Amino acid sequence: MQYPNLMTTAEVAEYLRLGERTIYELVRRKRIPCSRISGKLLFPRLLIDLWVEQQVDLEGEHLREPPPIVAGSSDPLLEWALRESGSGLAILSTGSSEGLMRLSRSEATAAALHLRDPETGDYNLPALRRGTGLYDVVLLHWAWREQGLVVAAGNPLGIRTLQDVATRQARLVARQEGAGAQQLLLHLLEEVGLEPDELQMLPRPALTESDVATQVADGEADCGLAVASVARRFRLDFVPLARERFDLAVRRRNYFQPPLQALFDFARAPGFAEKAEAFGGYDVSEVGKVLFAG
Repeated sequence: MQYPNLMTTAEVAEYLRLGERTIYELVRRKRIPCSRISGKLLFPRLLIDLWVEQQVDLEGEHLREPPPIVAGSSDPLLEWALRESGSGLAILSTGSSEGLMRLSRSEATAAALHLRDPETGDYNLPALRRGTGLYDVVLLHWAWREQGLVVAAGNPLGIRTLQDVATRQARLVARQEGAGAQQLLLHLLEEVGLEPDELQMLPRPALTESDVATQVADGEADCGLAVASVARRFRLDFVPLARERFDLAVRRRNYFQPPLQALFDFARAPGFAEKAEAFGGYDVSEVGKVLFAG
């Protein structure tokens, strides 16, 4: 079987115009991306291209190093991994759309996204290509997540659908404008023929998944759209509505730097998938997969 996107040591040496001995030394020092299959070294062309760009010495205000921040959507598993991995990256929960803007302005190292395109149904890539000015971006898969309605323990209002939320005038806590969860809610309402003003939405939106669960647990709201893991954490009931893809967008030049490498090394290590299962509602079988490199 041929793998056209994988290069041998000789091929990558020719591709980079380096000697094979230099390639072996880079591999020994773990300075170049490679795979070892049955004792043979193979080099993914896409990662080699990213690695080369990361070595370029660039100057200029628009290329300044961003702060060690993951901006955008909140995610309990991601927040846990950032703490436990020792990456040094902090989370700034601003909503997916704002996260993209911060990434484009070099105000964040990565943007956490779950933006569903209304026309194609695809996640995140259409938003990257539309109006951000990002031409050197890499989209990395984090997880598939279960999204749905978080409701009080025992589901006292018997909520099973969004139509139930409307007919029973349940108090729903919304998310901020531009948040992926709020865009998903609007899409789901359109699918079932409901208008937002038919719901009894609370005036102040929640900024994170945990904020939604907190308001439901405290009795300030009857329900809200969030991921399954926060329902489990707060011992609340959960009504699944959608499965969505959650990704991280990063600039090419930051992809191989220590903070992001530490995060994804941690996510690929034994025990991470077990923790994701314990959180509930996650599929992390393809964590770290490169979905797009612009």
